[in-house]
Amino acid sequence: MKPPVPEIDWKRVDTLIELALEEDLGDKGDTTTLAVVPQEKAARAVMRCKEPDMVVAGQEVARRVFQKLDPASTYRILCPDGTLCQKGDLIAEILGKAQALLTAERTALNFIQRLCGIATTSRKYALALEGSSTVVLDTRKTTPGYRNLEKYAVAVGGAANHRIGLYDRAMIKDNHREMAAMEGPGGISRSVQRVRAMYPGLEVEVEADRLEEVAEAADAGAEYILLDNMSNDTMREAVNIVRGRSKLEASGNVTISRLPSIGQVGVDFVSSGALTHSVKSADISMDIIGEDRS
Repeated sequence: MKPPVPEIDWKRVDTLIELALEEDLGDKGDTTTLAVVPQEKAARAVMRCKEPDMVVAGQEVARRVFQKLDPASTYRILCPDGTLCQKGDLIAEILGKAQALLTAERTALNFIQRLCGIATTSRKYALALEGSSTVVLDTRKTTPGYRNLEKYAVAVGGAANHRIGLYDRAMIKDNHREMAAMEGPGGISRSVQRVRAMYPGLEVEVEADRLEEVAEAADAGAEYILLDNMSNDTMREAVNIVRGRSKLEASGNVTISRLPSIGQVGVDFVSSGALTHSVKSADISMDIIGEDRS
């Protein structure tokens, strides 16, 4: 079953589009296009996939970029988000004022290439765990301001979303543990209790470096335990210690080649910042292919 896809926050997206166009246009606008292309010209353009096995994501974002500059333009989606495309496939057709099409080109491509790159990488990670019950998750290692869009692309590609921010799950990480330890033994249990007291409806996750911390987190009733940079053998021991009392998440030193072996360990999740923080944008081109005579 595919993971749920988060709703896109269009108010935030519109702000990102405005900022992106503003930094591209400055106070003079698209000087080349304004000088070379007649204002009355209308054109037809296509977006083309230029690599194999690309997952489409961000079509509505690209549409919004073009319509920001030409509200009367038509953006026809040929491959909806989630489609697996091959090199040469046309993913969209755009009709509208030629000046607007050329001015919007790079901004629209920057958005859709980035999101397709994330969706494509997410698909590869999800496929590496196919046949196991372990689910691959993203992280908060996202481009500032783009988290909603990037987590959308992760889910479109077939991976799942971890917490969205600092507000929707309490996560007691290593530095929290260090601070709690300054008050004496039992820092993890004490931290879990304090979260429960202040935010009774919030799930709690504890990051554990050692099996002793895994045991303390499970005994404290944490819903999730993150197994940080543990070997597969150590994670198997953690599974035996927890015995289903908490969901277990493998994290750290997670490569796509290692995923199949992690899927055999018995953990519930494996998280990887690589789904968003080091993704290569997909290769997509936009080509003007004629006048719009419609």
